[in-house]
Amino acid sequence: MLRDKCGVVGIYSGLGTDVSPSIFYALYALQHRGQESCGIATYDGEFHIERGMGLVPEFFDLNKLSDLKGNFGIGHVRYSTTGESKIECAQPLVTTHSKGTLAIAHNGNIVNAMELKRSLEKSGQAFISTTDTEVIAHLIVRRLAKDEDIVTAITEVMKKLIGSYSLTILTEDMLVAVRDPLGIRPLCLGETDGTTIVASESVVFDVLNIKFIRDVKPGEILVISEKGMKSYRPYKLNRKAHCMFEYVYFARPDSIINGIPVYSVREKIGMLHGENDDVEADFVSPIPDSAIPFALGYSRVRDIPYMESLIRNRYVGRTFILPDQQARELAVRLKLNPLLSNVKGKKIVLFDDSIVRGTTSSRIINLLKDAGAEEVHMRVGCPPIKRLCKLGIDMPTDRELIASDKSVEAIRREIGADSLKYLSIDNLMEAIGMGENELCLGCLTGKYPVEISKYEQVPLPAFIEKA
Repeated sequence: MLRDKCGVVGIYSGLGTDVSPSIFYALYALQHRGQESCGIATYDGEFHIERGMGLVPEFFDLNKLSDLKGNFGIGHVRYSTTGESKIECAQPLVTTHSKGTLAIAHNGNIVNAMELKRSLEKSGQAFISTTDTEVIAHLIVRRLAKDEDIVTAITEVMKKLIGSYSLTILTEDMLVAVRDPLGIRPLCLGETDGTTIVASESVVFDVLNIKFIRDVKPGEILVISEKGMKSYRPYKLNRKAHCMFEYVYFARPDSIINGIPVYSVREKIGMLHGENDDVEADFVSPIPDSAIPFALGYSRVRDIPYMESLIRNRYVGRTFILPDQQARELAVRLKLNPLLSNVKGKKIVLFDDSIVRGTTSSRIINLLKDAGAEEVHMRVGCPPIKRLCKLGIDMPTDRELIASDKSVEAIRREIGADSLKYLSIDNLMEAIGMGENELCLGCLTGKYPVEISKYEQVPLPAFIEKA
């Protein structure tokens, strides 16, 4: 399974009302982006912060929210990447400096975080976590300690950061939002009735009944305070690198990312598959839930019925820690149960958003065939994933990616499908409506939008966890 690292939100109420309940519901809407830890920081003359491990509704209660006073604040949900899950890595992180205090939440991955951290340690800086978020925080507060204003400080820090970042920052008198110059990770803006919100996905605004205004522009810094909102854009590059996987899998289908409805992209992917396919089948079916729009688009174009073949148990948590092969096989059956009355004796076109290691695809195909499916033809919503993402998505190593060294036919044989088709990169760009100069396709092509190789002499997980 692929996992995006984090979701961030920031809210400023010009009406003076406490924002922690709204941040709670915003994080609930972003729970799909991170399920390891969550946190909220607010300000009302002093900083208040609550961070903890687990899901948003499990950690926060009325007592915690009532203690988070303040008319502006930030929130964060996080996935851990390597090593142990630790409360020290939960966000927002709070850093105190000689001129004040700063809280920060981050979605992304700073490729040169190790180099920056070593430089800070040489100058005497101590670290309490293993996140690259703390590196960003220390870089900013060092500039603030030199009496630089927040925009100048962030602008100077942006010159040093290589990688992806969407940030929400809380100071004593303002909320700040920052998006990296390539716009790799999403961040959007909403406003209504004196309240301004920034969030990783527009679905937050739907939940809170806030008007979606626009995406935060790549390289933009938004400063929101009692004086209103000001926009600064110190960096404007001649290309963008929006993450293609937001559209294929990570973002909620009801979100709008970079001005493009995610559901429409996924439905278009299925339609493009259908336009280029002639396999004989009784019906098309998704692996729930992310593949549903793919299958619906395919059904429409090919005039093949859409039916469910698998029912998902939505109350199953993590199963990767199970100790043996038999237990893992049972876990797949616990998560996904075949609908026998639909499957038996049928030829099925089965959609998934991606194939990573291939083990899950193999188990699901075996599950359907054990239930009596005559044929299972796998269709994949994105091109083959051949390289590790190094800009903020949790993926296996290159060696573990099944497409890194295998042909499509070899993958088909390994997962047990009767046929296998991936989406082409050209069709992916067509479905999204962006060209290669606007998307990050690094995990598909090995060509990343930022310089990475010079920072890979020591593996990142040995020293820094991604946010």
